[in-house]
Amino acid sequence: MAFEPPPRLVRALGETPGDADTDVWLRNLPARTDEAVAGLGLTVERVQVPGGRSSLVVLVRRADGTPAVLKLVPPRSRPAGERAALAHWAGLGAVRLLGAEAAADGALLLERLQRDVSVRSLPEAKSMLEAAGTLRRLWVEPPAGHRFETVAERTGRQAEAMRAHPDPDVAPLVDAALTARAELLADAPEERLLHGTFRQSKVLAAERVPWLAVGPDPVVGECAFDLARLVRDRVEDLIATPSGAAVTRRRVKRLAESLDVDQERLRGWTLFRAVESGVRALRVGRAQDAELLLEFADWL
Repeated sequence: MAFEPPPRLVRALGETPGDADTDVWLRNLPARTDEAVAGLGLTVERVQVPGGRSSLVVLVRRADGTPAVLKLVPPRSRPAGERAALAHWAGLGAVRLLGAEAAADGALLLERLQRDVSVRSLPEAKSMLEAAGTLRRLWVEPPAGHRFETVAERTGRQAEAMRAHPDPDVAPLVDAALTARAELLADAPEERLLHGTFRQSKVLAAERVPWLAVGPDPVVGECAFDLARLVRDRVEDLIATPSGAAVTRRRVKRLAESLDVDQERLRGWTLFRAVESGVRALRVGRAQDAELLLEFADWL
C-alpha cells in the first residue's frame, strides 16, 4: 500500500539524531506494511492518523471479516517485549494479541479497540479510578525464564543519560532523582510484570470489557514504578492550577492507598520518572514539555 507515514510518528522518531536503524525502518515502512498485510491475509481499511509517537497503526480486517489492528513497531521500541507481555497477559487487562505469528519483524496483530476513546475522556476522578483498576490487573508474576528488561536496568540507562546533562539549573533535581533511585533499588519489595509506560491515554474503550491497556513497553520490577507515570497524568492541567502542588500530593496519597503501594516509594519513583522525562525533553529540544515536567518534579 502506498502511503506517507503520519507526520507525528516521523517527528517523534526524528527526535533522536543519528539513529540509522530507525531511519531505515521509516524508509521501508510501506514495504514492511505490505509484507505484514499479505502474510496475515488482511484487508486494509486505513492508516490511523495522527496515530502514535512510536508505531504505525493500521486498521484492517482479517480474512473472516473480523476488525483488527496491525501495529508496526521500530526495533528501538522493543516489539518482541511488547509481543511477549501481551501474550502473557492473554487479554486480561490488556489488548488481546491475535495469533502468535509475526508476518514481518515488529508486526503485531491486535484486537481492535475504540482508539478515539480513552479514559482520559472521562472526568478526572473517574478516569483515575478506571485507569488504576486496569493497571492493577496487569501486575502479575512474570513468566519463568523471562527476558524482559528490569527496572534496575532501564533506569540505569536513564540515569547515565541524566548524569550527562550539564545544565546547572537542573542539577539539584537530577541529584535528588538519582538519590531516590538508589534508595528505592536497595530494597525493592516485589517483582511483577509492569506495563512500563502506563498513562490514561493508554487505556482504550473495548467491547468485551469496558477498558483495556495498549502500547506497553514492559519491564519487570516493583508496582510503584509503573504507577508513578500515572501520577503526573494531565500535568499541564496540574501546572495551570494554583493548588497544583497540593493536588499532586493528594494524588500520590490516593493512588498509593487505592493500589496498596507504599506512598513514599510512589513519590520517589514519580520524582525520578518526571525528572528523567524532563531532562530527556530538554535534550531533544522540547523546552515547554521540559519546563512542565521539571516544575512538577519540584513539587515532590
